[in-house]
Amino acid sequence: MEKIIQLKNITMMFGRVKALENVNLHVNENEVLGLLGDNGAGKSTLIKVLAGLHTPTSGEIIVRGKPVANWNTQRSRDSRIETVFQDRALTVQQSIMANIFMGRELSNLLGFVDLRKQRREAQRLMDEIGFTSKIIGPDSVVGHLSGGERQGVAIARAIYNDAELVVLDEPTTALSLTETNKVFSFVNRLKASGKSVIFIGHNIQHVYDIADRFVVMDRGTNVLNITKDKVSSALALTRYMGDLAHGARPEIGDML
Repeated sequence: MEKIIQLKNITMMFGRVKALENVNLHVNENEVLGLLGDNGAGKSTLIKVLAGLHTPTSGEIIVRGKPVANWNTQRSRDSRIETVFQDRALTVQQSIMANIFMGRELSNLLGFVDLRKQRREAQRLMDEIGFTSKIIGPDSVVGHLSGGERQGVAIARAIYNDAELVVLDEPTTALSLTETNKVFSFVNRLKASGKSVIFIGHNIQHVYDIADRFVVMDRGTNVLNITKDKVSSALALTRYMGDLAHGARPEIGDML
């Protein structure tokens, strides 16, 4: 199985504060990786490194087997990585179509924005990720959508930007069960289309339900990398993380 991206021995310093220390993480082709950790574990710093917002103090970033120097936001996007942060960066007064194409509008031969072409492409993207409501279309205002549907718009924009890896930061926070299931459906459609996802969450049950593999972070390091078939239940994963929070380093065998 080919690795889309590898982070090797990533350390991130902010002055004298060490936010990440020798973090190793990889994402395989066509997998959902669940990234877990308590507050302050380093998850947010790590995804900002992935997005190119932070250049690591030391370590190596490898994209499909090739080291990438001078990592930044443009190199992250060139590597087909798109990050959907918690605020989703959506303009709620605008339509779904406007949010998908904002800053990357489609134009006709005369250089004018081609609204008809954008509408068709927006509908195709919505169909691709699984928007099923007949009352929601490319011209629907984002502010009128539910939380799960807004997450879908952000994912559609990532697909339009040709993402191969979509990083979702706490995508189910404050969502109802129905809305969470919508997000799960969007993620499953991404995987079915051959893409990969990093799913970051505090809700262990949500991450357990959707992910193929789990990475757990603790105090700026990654302490667990385990596939789902080696974890007996979400409860076992919860107990492991509870022990971590109390300063213990539990045995992986306890999760089987």
